[in-house]
Amino acid sequence: MNANSYIWVMKTLIKHQLLTLLILLFASNIVSAQSDSLGFWQPSPTFNKSRFNKALTFSTVAYTSFSTGLYLTWYKKDPTRGFHLFNDMREWKQVDKVGHIYTAYLQGVLCYKGSKWVGLSEGQSIATGIICGSLFQTTIEVMDGFSTEWGFSLGDIAANTIGISAYALQQKYWGEQRIILKESSWSRSYSKEPILSVSGEATSSLDKRANNFFGSSFAERYLKDYNGQTYWASINVHSFLPESNTFPEWLNVAVGYGAQGLWGGFENQWEEDNQRYELDLPRYRQWYLSLDIDLTKIDTDNYFLRTILSVLNIIKIPAPAIEINTEGQIKFHLLHF
Repeated sequence: MNANSYIWVMKTLIKHQLLTLLILLFASNIVSAQSDSLGFWQPSPTFNKSRFNKALTFSTVAYTSFSTGLYLTWYKKDPTRGFHLFNDMREWKQVDKVGHIYTAYLQGVLCYKGSKWVGLSEGQSIATGIICGSLFQTTIEVMDGFSTEWGFSLGDIAANTIGISAYALQQKYWGEQRIILKESSWSRSYSKEPILSVSGEATSSLDKRANNFFGSSFAERYLKDYNGQTYWASINVHSFLPESNTFPEWLNVAVGYGAQGLWGGFENQWEEDNQRYELDLPRYRQWYLSLDIDLTKIDTDNYFLRTILSVLNIIKIPAPAIEINTEGQIKFHLLHF
């Protein structure tokens, strides 16, 4: 992985807020040595000042360090100009916007759980999730707003707001997350059949375009290739039925969204080795219906195992799925991920 790809991956990790997860996990280890009666994976039933101070200090230092590092490695290399907007609503068939919704939702949930871990009240924890989740995403959007390469995206802000609201409203009115936003992504193989440049003087291929644009490693493809990403609303059916229902608590119905044929943000055109390529392939949307498992509904008294299940619950479990797309096709996938 070259330096630019590494920086891109780091930025994407921060935008997807895996950083938040790392902060919470490392903060847990830092305070594990404290002399209280709680296991360090166990949420505190009352406000724990020692946990709060140590977690707050660590989170502040980590957030500041990563934000500064992101600026120095990503934004500083390009000129800046006055704060400006950038309309990217038509990009990537809005898969990136759905990704923002998922990311902001995940940030809110993680910060909420971190707040409960240190013993904040329900209302304080919900507010912390809203504030911290919004802060992390807005920091990057503001940096984009001063960069000549990007701009402040109102579409991103709207998507972030939807994601935070999806977490906060469920937590406030239901006291739980009955509709969990999840992600699945898989590195795909692409054709090596030659594609002729507009001038007719050179050739490329989908495989070469993917390696140059999305990266060649599994990590890069997982994060950057929108063709391989699906975002899900995983609905816990049991929680919407009368209390006496026998529907399995752990079994969810999931509705997914993705897209295919995305070889550029707005259209399938690109420059490569001083040659221009225009690809005549359809760009289309996909909707999925599948089953899923809510891992947090697995009954266990082990707080460490609960934490691990909660972490894994951000990913959609591979399962059979029905796809309906804007090409007029209905497909059955024996296993979709």
